[in-house]
Amino acid sequence: MKNIFYILLLTTQVFFAQNGFEMGNDLYKAGKYEQAIDAYGSVLKTNQHSSELYFNLGNCYYKLNKVAPAIYSYEKALVLSPNDRMVENNLRFAQKRTIDEVKVVPKVGFAKLLRDFTAIYHYNTWAWIAVGLAISFLLAFLGYYFSETTVVKRVSFFVMFALVVFIFIVVAAAVFEKSHYDNEKPAIVFAEIAEVRSEPQKGSPVIFVLHEGTKVYVEEKVDSWKKVQLTDGTEGWIENSAIKEVK
Repeated sequence: MKNIFYILLLTTQVFFAQNGFEMGNDLYKAGKYEQAIDAYGSVLKTNQHSSELYFNLGNCYYKLNKVAPAIYSYEKALVLSPNDRMVENNLRFAQKRTIDEVKVVPKVGFAKLLRDFTAIYHYNTWAWIAVGLAISFLLAFLGYYFSETTVVKRVSFFVMFALVVFIFIVVAAAVFEKSHYDNEKPAIVFAEIAEVRSEPQKGSPVIFVLHEGTKVYVEEKVDSWKKVQLTDGTEGWIENSAIKEVK
């Protein structure tokens, strides 16, 4: 009986989420962006998250010139759908409305090459590639085991060896990408003006000031303060209420 109840509950949530999403789309097309935001918000309350939903939500905020919520929504969309060109393009447009111009210090050397390689796919995609390679290895093994010809056995053996190497590389890429995903904690400044201090306390000196929409990375938490780093390597402490973490 409980299983039936949960199925009915889930079906109802999906139904209302779909209706809310479609309603939001209709309101957006009609130029009613505030109402569209409310409709999309009702979908989020049912824990139905998707890249398309956050993308549309970001578009609504962008139309209303609400920079921080727009950037935050686009960043959420990219978490669910990395390398989505349409989302990345709209995110760049939204970032042009921010006040702060923070340079991006590029990584160099082996670390950059490794990150560029693993970032090609999401860690889940790497995992599925590993599964596909493992199945291929099994087929090659069956070919090696049951074949009665020397040529087929040799070819199967070399294919198996190559697949083992590829599986190792792909699994390592998945682990590295998952570790990077877990350790990287991006956040968006929501306060109109946020002071970044040298220590996690009100009386400490202000190092610099950030404005709405700027992206930072959370490194540490102490009480109501968070230590953040900018893309240029600058670090400091900011009040928790001034930012909103993307994931």
